[in-house]
Amino acid sequence: MLEKKQAVIFDLDGTLVDSMWVWNAIDLEFLGKYGYLPDEEMQHRIEGMSFTETAVFFKEYYGLEETVEEIGEAWNQMAEEKYRTQVALKPGIRPFLNLLKDRGIRVGIASSNSRRLIEEVLEARGIREYFSVIRTGCEVGKGKPEPDIYLSVARELGVAPGQCLVFEDVPMGILAGKRAGMEVCAVEDDFSAAQREKKRRMADYYIETYEELLREAAGE
Repeated sequence: MLEKKQAVIFDLDGTLVDSMWVWNAIDLEFLGKYGYLPDEEMQHRIEGMSFTETAVFFKEYYGLEETVEEIGEAWNQMAEEKYRTQVALKPGIRPFLNLLKDRGIRVGIASSNSRRLIEEVLEARGIREYFSVIRTGCEVGKGKPEPDIYLSVARELGVAPGQCLVFEDVPMGILAGKRAGMEVCAVEDDFSAAQREKKRRMADYYIETYEELLREAAGE
């Protein structure tokens, strides 16, 4: 999988960290204040959207009076403590990052989340130093499945798209990586369990945990 690759680009939520449960809880709490419940249609339509795009969607879909900025700030405040103290790394990710470092492979993040929460969880889990480039969908203007965010990270890493490997946990993210001309490894996550077979079909590779890659690298 890593052969001839000069860079690895990770999505964050559900890929680097086990955090999708946070957003289920926040959707319930946030929408509950207005008398709504999250529904499958909403979840499907926001998949891959940037933090800002999602706030715009919520405002329009539910007819909220708050500004897009106020909605985003509310989400940041609701999630910040959880990202700092409760969100865990995916199994095997720290030693896998060390493996990439030892091989001289450049590493970046392309996330739909807010930069504030990205920085919060990376610092709290002690892995910020591994990532030389971090980009959010808000910063590039288009969320996934558009390829912009992956192409932006590759440019900043100084690596051609064809020499990048992407790790993603949902179909819209996988599609973004493929549209960018990159190979994509799908990552198992409870939140997207119902999409498992779709993810397998779309991606070039599929892993349950990063520990599989460590065993492979060790020749086991």
